[in-house]
Amino acid sequence: MAPAGPPDPTGSQLSAGKVRRRLHRVGAVALKSTVYVLPNSELAREDFEWLGQEIRSDGGGAVLCEVRFISGVSDEEMRDLFRAERDAEYAEIARQVREIWTRASDATSYTQLARERRRLAKIVKLDSFDAPGRADAERAMAEVEARITGSREPLPVTSPLPLEDLRRRIWVTRRGVHIDRMASAWLIKRFIDPEARFRFVDPDEYCLGAGEVRYDMFDAEFTHKGDHCTFEVLSALTAPEDAALQSLAEIVHDIDLRDGKFGRSEAAGIERLVLGIQTAHPSDTDRLARAAEVFEGLYRSFGGAS
Repeated sequence: MAPAGPPDPTGSQLSAGKVRRRLHRVGAVALKSTVYVLPNSELAREDFEWLGQEIRSDGGGAVLCEVRFISGVSDEEMRDLFRAERDAEYAEIARQVREIWTRASDATSYTQLARERRRLAKIVKLDSFDAPGRADAERAMAEVEARITGSREPLPVTSPLPLEDLRRRIWVTRRGVHIDRMASAWLIKRFIDPEARFRFVDPDEYCLGAGEVRYDMFDAEFTHKGDHCTFEVLSALTAPEDAALQSLAEIVHDIDLRDGKFGRSEAAGIERLVLGIQTAHPSDTDRLARAAEVFEGLYRSFGGAS
């Protein structure tokens, strides 16, 4: 094991507390009061280099070095230090998650659980040596998530038309597509009909034509149901067990309905990206094409099948 380490904030305008919080966020552990270590990796070196550069630019001192401990501490003892740090974080997550079910209403519980899920994902990324506490944290998350999901009214997944009858159709929606209509168009071509065509209309002047099916517009075959956006309705209909698609549906919901229901941290960034697509591409057809690349990439990043 070759730890990398560490910045020393002496003399810097950055407070020692702020430096320690940043070190904690990248998963560093303290060997001494001003010596912090990380496993020797490209990402760890980059984290230390950025922080060291900031400390030095503020007038402080920081030394980054790559070392092997010959005596005083073994590689396994260093690994145990990292495991102990992660185990403490996993234990706190498990405790918080198990309290959520007993102290909050259903809607609040789901938002709080989403926040703890994001915290858990961050800790897992920092867990280089498989801390044993991860299993209990993930078990607590799964148990409470199952209880909360089971307590919620299920989303109806009935379709006004059999899925096989939705192929070779023209999908009609309102002009000026935004997040829900962009994402739904990607889903339609990805899961329902790769040859689907789209038409964009003024709802006040539109009459349903032969071979057409409407989505995300008033009185459409596929649109919002209760507090579920169109993308959620379509994903529940086409692939209800697809966890990657469910993650996408939560992001689209948080952007489209702005109710913070799932508390997805990715929502703000994806919303800005969608706004950029709208600004750069006046044509709805072009918007769907650009957005499809975004949603395909997101879907695969969540583990969706190629």
